[in-house]
Amino acid sequence: MKNRWLIAASAIGVHASIGSVYAFSVFKKPLSTLIETATDNQIALTFSLAIVFLGLSAAIMGHFVERKGPRIAGMLSASLFGGGLLIAGLGASLSNLYIIWLGYGVLGGIGLGIGYITPVSTLVKWFPDRRGLATGLAIMGFGFGAMIGAPVFNFIIESFGVENGGIAYTWFITGTVYILIMMASASYLEKPPEGWMPESMKAAVESGEKEVVQDLTNLMANEAVKTAPFYGLWLMMFINISCGIGVIYSASPLAQDSIGLSPAEAAAVVGLMSLFNGLGRIGWASFSDYLGRGYTYMTFFLIQIVAFVLLPNISSVILFQIALYTILTCYGGGFATLPAYIGDLFGTKELAAIHGYVLTAWAMAGIAGPQITAYLHSTTGSYEATLYVFSGAFVVALAASVAMIVYIRRARAELQTHTAGH
Repeated sequence: MKNRWLIAASAIGVHASIGSVYAFSVFKKPLSTLIETATDNQIALTFSLAIVFLGLSAAIMGHFVERKGPRIAGMLSASLFGGGLLIAGLGASLSNLYIIWLGYGVLGGIGLGIGYITPVSTLVKWFPDRRGLATGLAIMGFGFGAMIGAPVFNFIIESFGVENGGIAYTWFITGTVYILIMMASASYLEKPPEGWMPESMKAAVESGEKEVVQDLTNLMANEAVKTAPFYGLWLMMFINISCGIGVIYSASPLAQDSIGLSPAEAAAVVGLMSLFNGLGRIGWASFSDYLGRGYTYMTFFLIQIVAFVLLPNISSVILFQIALYTILTCYGGGFATLPAYIGDLFGTKELAAIHGYVLTAWAMAGIAGPQITAYLHSTTGSYEATLYVFSGAFVVALAASVAMIVYIRRARAELQTHTAGH
């Protein structure tokens, strides 16, 4: 029997590697120097492609992950993500943006999507006693991937210099390293036997100290998408991600406009956002094991309704950062608590596939968040209206979360009645 904590460490290895995609901003200026004819939008499209293909491949390949198992799926993810970086490196050495789009955006994005859902669905099955903690650990790795990757990428680029192939060498080196880390991590991933429980949980259940809480249903992915709770989850994730990405997209100019920080000071604030994004993932997901998934999401939305209203009216640097970092913990926490919530609602039979379907909200939010932010800023000249609109959107998310809690209570009562009848 494999050690479930080593399974968790393997999941972190995969997620910390693919999470480096969030450090793409490091490549923006060097790429514009390398390919002078490329517009800012064309360079930004590299990252957008990666996120869109992440969402699409997570949705399409979920069934593959369930059918082939986490080891094969993880190794495929390693080949596509690491190989995509190597192809992007070739594109950088040839100063060809199309090859970079193919490598970093398309192939790397597909590897991202498969790598994102693969270890998470496995961990939920290894930690029936602490689903939130388990998924929080892995997805925390994704949040911290950029924090580790950004300074490493920057160091390699500056060591060689943009004109001397700094970007190409960065992708060649890190692509190779990520393939090795992800292959080693994926090789240890494996599903536990059906109905497996850790010894401590088994003893507690047998002694009557602990009761196994049944999942509300045990649905196939194509059955889950026909239910109202699936769309409740999708809507909550779309709003949480759209507004979160909107803040990430505009954090530096917002800090400069609202509280008068210099560009360098604003950059430091942005750097710390990754830390709180990662901490929110492990913190909120672990907390959800005690508070319950429904109430955790309700808390996210209540906090953010207030935080988004306050943010443009804060003049204190400390209070501004507290509000901003609190939003980032809720943003990260939404991702990390999601797989456990899916397990509670739909069971673990096809969790990877259902998780992939819900993550289409991420692909759409990756487009909607920055676009809404940019449009409202260009029409109003400030970020104030944007933040108020986002606060209003969270009222909708809050209503959805309350409806989900009501549904879960009713379904749980019906399940207990049905079980008692047998």
